[in-house]
Amino acid sequence: MLSTLPLRGSLFVLCIVSMFSISCTQEEQTPFDIQGHRGCRGLYPENTIKGFLKAVDIGVTTLEMDVVISKDGQVVLSHEPFLSQEICYDSIGAEIPDSMAKAYNLYQMNYVEITKCDCGSKPHDRFPDQVNIVAHKPLLKDVIKEVEAHIKEHNLNPVAYNIETKCTPAGDDIYHPQPAAFVEFLMEVVEAGGIKPRVIIQSFDPRTLHYMIQKYPSVDIALLIEEDPNFEKTIEAFGAIPNIYSPELSLVNEELMKFAKENGMKVIPWTANDRISMDALLSLGVDGIITDYPDRLVDVLRIRDAN
Repeated sequence: MLSTLPLRGSLFVLCIVSMFSISCTQEEQTPFDIQGHRGCRGLYPENTIKGFLKAVDIGVTTLEMDVVISKDGQVVLSHEPFLSQEICYDSIGAEIPDSMAKAYNLYQMNYVEITKCDCGSKPHDRFPDQVNIVAHKPLLKDVIKEVEAHIKEHNLNPVAYNIETKCTPAGDDIYHPQPAAFVEFLMEVVEAGGIKPRVIIQSFDPRTLHYMIQKYPSVDIALLIEEDPNFEKTIEAFGAIPNIYSPELSLVNEELMKFAKENGMKVIPWTANDRISMDALLSLGVDGIITDYPDRLVDVLRIRDAN
C-alpha cells in the first residue's frame, strides 16, 4: 500500500546485506532484490525468453522487463515502441536504417508481423559477451508461462516480475494506448498468469502509476527517475510515497537512503553493471539493484557475505 505525503520519522531496522537476504534484528527478513535488467542483457539478448530463463538460473529474485502494446492488443516485450535498429533486423533479415526505425511502430503492427523480425541474433557493441540467438519479441503471457514452468521443473524459488509501461504523454494514441487502457491490457495478462502478488509495475510516466494506485492498490509500484537529483521535490510532485524509488545509480546518496528508511520506501537503482558500483550501492544500503549482469551481482554479494 502507498502512503500519501508527508511521512517522516518512521521506525526502521538496521540491516546487514548478505547473499540473498538482508539479516535484520527483527524476526522477519527482507530479501535483497537481485533484478535482472531486461533478463540478463549482458549475457543474452534483451527481453527474450532465453534471457529470462538464464537470469532465473543465475539466481535473480526479480525479472525486470519492458512492455508495449501491439495493434491487435497484445502485450509485447520491448524496450522501445518500435523496432530498434540497434538490436533488430526487419522481416526479411535486413538492417533497419536509423532514420527508419520509428516507422516500425509496434502499436501499428499486429503481433504476427512483429514475430517475423529477428531481435536477438544481431551482435551488440555494448555487450560483447552476449550470446546472440535468433529471437522475436515475445508476448508477456508466454514469458510468464515459460518462466513459471522452468521454475517448477527445476524446483527453483519463485521470482517477481518488475514490468515497465513504456509510455509518454507525447506517444499517446501514436505509439501506445492511453494510460488506463495500457494498464488494463497489462493487468489482464498479469491476472491470467497468476502472478499478481509477485508483480511490480514501474514507469517514468507517473500517469500509469497513478492509475495503478487507484485501480490496483495492492500491487507495488516503482517510480523510475533518470536525471532529477532532488528526490523530495520529485516525490512531492508525484503526490505519494511509492513502494519503490528507482533512480539512475548515480543519484543514490545517504540523504536519499535516510529519507527512504524514514518513509518506508525501498530504493532499487539502475543499471549497475560493474562490481565497484554494485559494492558502493550495497554500502549505502539499497534494497536491490537492477543489473545487466546478475551473475556479477551474485558474486559481489557472496564476497560481502564471506567477509
